[in-house]
Amino acid sequence: MRLIDTAHPFYRPKWRRYLLVAVPFVWASVEWSFGNPIWAYLSAAIGGFLAWHLVLNWRPDSTD
Repeated sequence: MRLIDTAHPFYRPKWRRYLLVAVPFVWASVEWSFGNPIWAYLSAAIGGFLAWHLVLNWRPDSTD
């Protein structure tokens, strides 16, 4: 079961993929600054998951 469908056209623009990766890391820093380490770790884990799928393992589909 895939949690994120990287073949969806929504993820095609590079700026959108990088923005989706950056937002959870920014939110993790906000949570950390307010003293909520559990939520910071959770947000950072989501950002890491998105980075793995949308940046590091990105394969542009050849069906276009």
